[in-house]
Amino acid sequence: MEPVRRRISLQFCFLLLIGFFVSQLCASSDPIFYESFDESFEGRWVVSEKEDYKGVWKHEKSEGHDEYGLLVSEKARKYAIVKELDKPVNLKDGTIVLQFETRFQNGLECGGAYLKYLRPQEAGWAPKEFDNESPYSIMFGPDKCGATNKVHFILKHKNPKSGGYIEHHLKFPPSVPSDKQTHVYTAILKPDNELRILIDGEEKKKANFLSSDDFDPALIPAKTIPDPEDKKPEDWDERAKIPDPDAVKPDDWDEDAPMEIEDEDAVKPEGWLDDEPEEIDDPEATKPEDWDDEEDGEWEAPKIDNPKCETAPGCGEWKRPMKRNPAYKGKWHAPLIDNPNYKGIWKPQEIPNPDYFELDKPNFEDITAIGIEIWTMQDGILFGNILIADDEVVAESYRDTAWKAKFTVEKEKQKAEEEAAALSDGLKGYQKPVFDVLYKIADIPFLSEHKHKILDLIEKAEKQPNLTIGIIVSIIVVVLTVLIKILFGGKKPAGVNTPPSSAAVAESSNNEGSGEEKEEQNDKEDTSAAPRRRNTRREN
Repeated sequence: MEPVRRRISLQFCFLLLIGFFVSQLCASSDPIFYESFDESFEGRWVVSEKEDYKGVWKHEKSEGHDEYGLLVSEKARKYAIVKELDKPVNLKDGTIVLQFETRFQNGLECGGAYLKYLRPQEAGWAPKEFDNESPYSIMFGPDKCGATNKVHFILKHKNPKSGGYIEHHLKFPPSVPSDKQTHVYTAILKPDNELRILIDGEEKKKANFLSSDDFDPALIPAKTIPDPEDKKPEDWDERAKIPDPDAVKPDDWDEDAPMEIEDEDAVKPEGWLDDEPEEIDDPEATKPEDWDDEEDGEWEAPKIDNPKCETAPGCGEWKRPMKRNPAYKGKWHAPLIDNPNYKGIWKPQEIPNPDYFELDKPNFEDITAIGIEIWTMQDGILFGNILIADDEVVAESYRDTAWKAKFTVEKEKQKAEEEAAALSDGLKGYQKPVFDVLYKIADIPFLSEHKHKILDLIEKAEKQPNLTIGIIVSIIVVVLTVLIKILFGGKKPAGVNTPPSSAAVAESSNNEGSGEEKEEQNDKEDTSAAPRRRNTRREN
């Protein structure tokens, strides 16, 4: 009977163990809060009705994706919007992960894209009145403007002695990525007071909430402070050096000697035109017909550089150049000596800090809402996939499923654009000498009948760099065709029809261009009657 009881007990313990792991797995598989913005924010998020916040929020797709987000739609506006949580989030016990995505679709020169995790409304705020004064527990996210370029993490912590709330800023925070891609920002708060900041899943900063090396000001105040009532004695001398009272100015010290004097050894250059001014009236200028001397004053021709001075060493009155005066010494000052009465830099005495307290861990206040309150000069900022979780694995799974594939597509697009830009720069590097040669070819006498057609091809290549190679081939074919006709006889055609092979080459190159290039080409063909940019060069 005893073996049977032991077996039943073991089976029961095993079932309890399985149940525990299953419950933990289920508990950790879901986030505490998640907002994907797949649906419109209207009716779920509350837009502030405060007068200063005129920025219009929009529910828009991320550029190049089917995924929606919350969009900052206008420049130079204040924005405020808030979402109340179903239940408060306790930050004191266990791990808490704060995570969200943001994308600067038009870049970021000056603006913020951070979130505020708000305290209970009993602290003195209301959703429709949400503004920069609304009390928060944590502010987290990117901010860039002028010298500021950092991912904020600010903890607003209550001093138990004074009762006041103080902002504690993370020291040396990571900088903001400077591209137009979607980035995911993660803050992991651990029960052992550790804070980790991740950008795109990569750790960028690790800190300890109670360390004075990591937060400014430190959460735990200094034990002593300078006595505000202490005053520096009147006879306290802080001068380490003083002028030597026994020093006397030397008799040969001339304080009035100038710093520079004329170079007496200088000689006027030969050919200097003393009687020629550096500027003369423009001989080609004429008084405008509508010039009224009574209203406009006496007309004077504009000045131009005197052409006679271009070949001469100089014009106008010649003056000797200046040189440093060897007798110059400047104002005399007595040399410095050690101050016999020096007492050092005065500091007030230290006294016990009345606001000092000890702390085992931060006294976090519950989070009851998530708000975005920013003043930005930039539009096109998109927020998405806002998450609060109690497990790092949950946050990582959302990065893998909601962010990684999207970011990969954006990276590949950026790489393609950079390669195309590099190719375009390479084309520009050799285009000028190539075009110079082509213009000379167009001026060859036996190609005079075809000059107009060749110039058209060259201009087309200059406007669309991707056509350059095809155009060169086309011109070579034209030249070879004319040479063959000259060498082997045959009636010279009145015009040149580009051979199919060359046209195919040009068309192939043209098909490689972007849609914008094709539209630009169509527009230019529709306006063929307009003056050409290369007319002056063509006529030469």
